[in-house]
Amino acid sequence: MFRFIHTADWQLGKPYAWAEPEVRSALTDARFDAIDTIGQMASEHSATHVLVAGDVFDTEGPDPRTIVQALSRMERHPCRWWLLPGNHDFVRAGGLWDRIEARLPGNVSLIPEARPSELDDGVWLLPAPLVHRHQNDDPTESFNTMETPGAILRIGLAHGSIVDFGAQGETKNQIAPDRAARSGLDYLALGDWHGLLQVNSRTWYSGTPEVDRFQRDEPGKALLVELEQGAEPIVTELRTGKYQWLKRDWRVDDFAGFEAERAQLLDACDPAATLVRMTLTGITSLTDRVAMLSALEDDLAHRFRYFSYSATDLVAKPSDDDLAAFAAEGILGAAASTLNARIQEDGPESLIARRALERLFVEHAKVIGS
Repeated sequence: MFRFIHTADWQLGKPYAWAEPEVRSALTDARFDAIDTIGQMASEHSATHVLVAGDVFDTEGPDPRTIVQALSRMERHPCRWWLLPGNHDFVRAGGLWDRIEARLPGNVSLIPEARPSELDDGVWLLPAPLVHRHQNDDPTESFNTMETPGAILRIGLAHGSIVDFGAQGETKNQIAPDRAARSGLDYLALGDWHGLLQVNSRTWYSGTPEVDRFQRDEPGKALLVELEQGAEPIVTELRTGKYQWLKRDWRVDDFAGFEAERAQLLDACDPAATLVRMTLTGITSLTDRVAMLSALEDDLAHRFRYFSYSATDLVAKPSDDDLAAFAAEGILGAAASTLNARIQEDGPESLIARRALERLFVEHAKVIGS
């Protein structure tokens, strides 16, 4: 039995330019911490090798700190790390990989060439490093002609799109979906797709160890792979990610519905380790809309590592109770009545009137509360 860890798409040095500095720093550190997590898992599961299937770095020109942090984290662990260039950090003369080579710890191996390496007796690694950001040919085609004398197990390592990811694909590099069978591979470890994905029993994407976008609820993972000659691979998912990135679209028509969604969200995650991007839609009373926005801004926004929301399509239609709150307020009541009339006209000033009435309602509630 030969065990190894399959991981990919670390993209160290990712900028997270949209986030405030505190969040940006936390997300950057989490990607470095994932290296330690993977190294510890390798030791726990007696996996002597870690195969990184491309995009170790987010760009081909990371700053020195990013490089030193990456290599020093790997150096801490007794396993051997194999780093494959991907489309974000492809091989070029005088580029990133030449810079790194002089700093390499003894347990880290770069793979700048499509040349097989023997990991253990009879266990061969067949790599397909990218030499351009976009390649027109299948980068794994060379597996067919790689010599692996005395091979008991053949493991492919590549970075590219083995299925059509459409607009969400990370690269143009197309890999034959039956590459493992074509090239006699016992396992094909792939990078490029940032979520865990099984293509077939011998071909997997590990996904990124730290999620970096909001369309995926699952935290980042790596794969423990166990291979034995003549047997199907045993692949086990290992959680590596610290953070969850949740995207939520809530249709809420009253505050009770909002509270139910809120409770469900809080029960389903660790808020301090969760980033949330939310959209609210629906038609509700003015009172309920104000209460929802207050709950978002005064409570939920402070619970999560990151929180943003849009309530543009959460429409407030003043109820009789809303308007009754202004009825005895003299000039305030008259203003509320005028604004409501503009809203009912549904003309070009309707949206402005709606926001003005909402602000009037909020300020009036503050006065009453005091």
